Amino acid sequence: MTITFLGTGTSQGIPVIGSDHPVCLSKDPKDKRLRVSILISWNDQAYVIDCGPDFRQQMLVNQVTRIDGILFTHEHADHTMGLDDIRPFFFKQGDIPIYAHSRVMESLRKRFEYIFVSENKYPGAPSVVENLLTNQPMTLGSLDVIPINGMHGNLQVYGFRFGNFAYLTDFKTIEEKEIKKLKGVEILVVNALRKEEHHSHFNEEEALSFIEKVNPEKAYLTHISHVYGFHQEIERNLPENVHVAYDNLKITL
Repeated sequence: MTITFLGTGTSQGIPVIGSDHPVCLSKDPKDKRLRVSILISWNDQAYVIDCGPDFRQQMLVNQVTRIDGILFTHEHADHTMGLDDIRPFFFKQGDIPIYAHSRVMESLRKRFEYIFVSENKYPGAPSVVENLLTNQPMTLGSLDVIPINGMHGNLQVYGFRFGNFAYLTDFKTIEEKEIKKLKGVEILVVNALRKEEHHSHFNEEEALSFIEKVNPEKAYLTHISHVYGFHQEIERNLPENVHVAYDNLKITL
């Protein structure tokens, strides 16, 4: 299994438009962060988790030529607003499977009505196959996938476990019964917005405490804000088995 970090930034990305913050002015490519998303591939399967406003660029940079589906963690714009850019995949493959909570699916239907209509559809619009996510295991291709239920402030959000890999973004709280689903993961990815407290995201302290509780072999931080600091400085101060993810990083299990 190969995991490609398509984007590791927060909702505005880094650099933030018009910002003169030192991190936004950094020349280090690891400080340039598109909106958060990953590509998971194994055998001949390839699935994307979230497709935000940078989806087109992410597909081009990583030379992605096929996807078997998109899983949505929740409905916020930085995780969904690239859905129109599935068109090239649709033209080659046909209807694209998408997986989302019923609430998220309803939000997508409203925002992208032209994708979901069945009558008088614009010829250039893509089509999708809707799959409703529940908090129950499912099978994608040849792999069992376990949704991980959590809260993003007051909003329900899903993370996902693929075999020995787990990806949780935009989490603030999680119940013990959901943490138990992560037992034995080798690699855990979790959001860490900044050092300061935030109302709907793990900060650094919360992320590291959560990682310690799950106890993976290795962990990566994602959904990084520019105010967290420079990539190299953050990395330098983390525990030995915890790293800061960066755009286009690939890891293999």
